[in-house]
Amino acid sequence: MDPDEFREFGKASVDYIANYFKDLRKLPVISSVEPGYLSASLPELPPRKGEKWQKVFTDVDKMILPGLTHWHSPHFHAYFPTANSYPGIVGELMLSGLGCLSKDWESNPACVELEVRVMDWLCKMLGLPEEFLNESDGPGGGVIQNAASESTLVGLLCGRQRSVKTILTKNPHLTPEEIRGKLVAYTSKESNSSVEKASLLASVPMRLLPTDNQCRLRGSTLREAVEKDKAAGLIPCCVVASLGTTGTCAIDELEELGIVCRENNIWLHVDAAYAGAALVCPEYRHLMKGVEYTDSFNFNPHKWFLTNSDCSAMWFKNTKDAEEAFKVKSLIEQEPQYEYEIEHWQIPNCRRFRALKLWFVLRIYGVQGIQKHIRHHVGLAKYFEKLVRSDDRYEVLISCLGVVCFRLKGEDQLTQRLLDRIAERKKLFIMPYYIQSKLVIRFVICSRLTEKEDIDYAWNEILSLTPVAKKELTSAPIQKVRRTLALKNAGSIVNKGIVADINDKLKVELFL
Repeated sequence: MDPDEFREFGKASVDYIANYFKDLRKLPVISSVEPGYLSASLPELPPRKGEKWQKVFTDVDKMILPGLTHWHSPHFHAYFPTANSYPGIVGELMLSGLGCLSKDWESNPACVELEVRVMDWLCKMLGLPEEFLNESDGPGGGVIQNAASESTLVGLLCGRQRSVKTILTKNPHLTPEEIRGKLVAYTSKESNSSVEKASLLASVPMRLLPTDNQCRLRGSTLREAVEKDKAAGLIPCCVVASLGTTGTCAIDELEELGIVCRENNIWLHVDAAYAGAALVCPEYRHLMKGVEYTDSFNFNPHKWFLTNSDCSAMWFKNTKDAEEAFKVKSLIEQEPQYEYEIEHWQIPNCRRFRALKLWFVLRIYGVQGIQKHIRHHVGLAKYFEKLVRSDDRYEVLISCLGVVCFRLKGEDQLTQRLLDRIAERKKLFIMPYYIQSKLVIRFVICSRLTEKEDIDYAWNEILSLTPVAKKELTSAPIQKVRRTLALKNAGSIVNKGIVADINDKLKVELFL
């Protein structure tokens, strides 16, 4: 492919994407394909000779589009937002087109210096403590990671390494292996399943602690668990707190947790993957009360900050802790040319030029544009909550930022039937969840294209199916709805005959 053909291909691609978003409301949000549909259409071997891009484009419409779940459809209300914007798309095109990678400053000066600066921009935009700034006088700083999952793992590994170093200093007769065998970490039962995965990868057991009636992890609960483990000879090394839990967007009590962590020299990592974006609006900064106690903080611009995936921002109070965990001792010690060695604050040796697309988004939207986007989504969620509360047949259990959890009053079977009917019609994509043993419908404002009329559309679809659900329940034998371990289609629960605590087992996975 020569440059002229590339131009033609590229222009056609931009037109395709623009038309896709223009017509997105007309597309069914969920596909109707069956498992294996694409495998049956694709040849078993790749083509021996290259094909024209026009033919590939034809097959996108023919084979790919029918099997897509449209995450940016205004009728997509599942999981959490996965950010997308025209500046983000072009930024992604530019960083892919330039094809730059970076390691240390010498490998790509512009890549490293832009990342250092935009991370400081983000830190100031969110109102995070100044000690997280790269430009601060202290050892703090920020870097772009791949995902919140990776950031949690990085935080846990930093906490593990700091605990090992601290214990060795006081007990030089011990070995690192002996100390690692006694480490333990903590999070809430409502945290994302990626936290548990991080504990597996780091070989540090993770205690899943109970929450209060608002699904928050409290300091008293953590203190009790820490004291019990210390009495058993274990070494608490890390707490992963949630600023916006997966299921309900609950905010753990950071100040209470932070006090316990400081008293016991425990690393406190805050996972604010989704809700952290709201901190760009000053009226929501009370949600991070106690953030000054944290050792590392993460949020995903690729969730609610209009920046296409992947882009996960992580800050450290002391980057030397990260370097202790990740810096490989070189055979030849070299003086760094640039004061910020961000290549040692992550797991990979190299990284993409992700700062470029974030730079595009921040410059083209500006702080006010992003604030407008967040406030618009929160306003739509409040509008939906008002619609639900206006109907006496429904109750709202939790509403926070862009997440509304509601249900039909009465037996769980009523809500279950409604979820089944919604899933069958495929006009909306929503998810179930359990809150305090009650089955709820979890409704999230996700697409940047969503407007008030889309909320009306969703509510009218739900209302139209409510009498059907009630009628089916009265005409069918009443059976107790069992809590289950799997999801079916767009939100219907599959009854496997397994009774389990949904908050332990049913983890609503996010696009991380």
